Amino acid sequence: MVRVDLPEHWGTTAAERARRTPADDLVARPTDRWTRGATSTADPAVLWRWLCQLTVAPYSYDLVDNLGRRSPRTLTPGADDLAVGQRLLIVFVIDSFVAGEHLTIRRRTTTGPVGEFAVTYAVHDDPAGSRLTATVVLDGTHPVVGKALAWGDLVMMRRQLTLLCDLAGR
Repeated sequence: MVRVDLPEHWGTTAAERARRTPADDLVARPTDRWTRGATSTADPAVLWRWLCQLTVAPYSYDLVDNLGRRSPRTLTPGADDLAVGQRLLIVFVIDSFVAGEHLTIRRRTTTGPVGEFAVTYAVHDDPAGSRLTATVVLDGTHPVVGKALAWGDLVMMRRQLTLLCDLAGR
């Protein structure tokens, strides 16, 4: 059963919330862990290709996080040629990936009001087609900043995951 516990969890099952991810191993002393998930009618391999589009654009609210440029609505050739250390989404780098399964990214810096920050995006089979989940793990964030960040992340990532799932399923 998919549950919503806002702002920490949205659209994820108990099993998805409990699943350990590479992001869990990147943050030494996690203070927060959030999960988000969406379902696509697409085959997992197609959804994976759309997830790799994050190397091209953020796929959330383009006016806010892409300087008003529209995230592409067609697959970009070569976007799925990932490399550890590759920059994406302005402040992140790829920490690890297994093609077709997961993409784990981390913040390039740990300075400022947000400390360590890692995200694992995972693609899984689903009776409807496929699932795209994101596990966000962070440390060193002031509790008030953390709660505000959780709400902001929820809004942006909900849009990101549902858009990627919709585009994959077209």
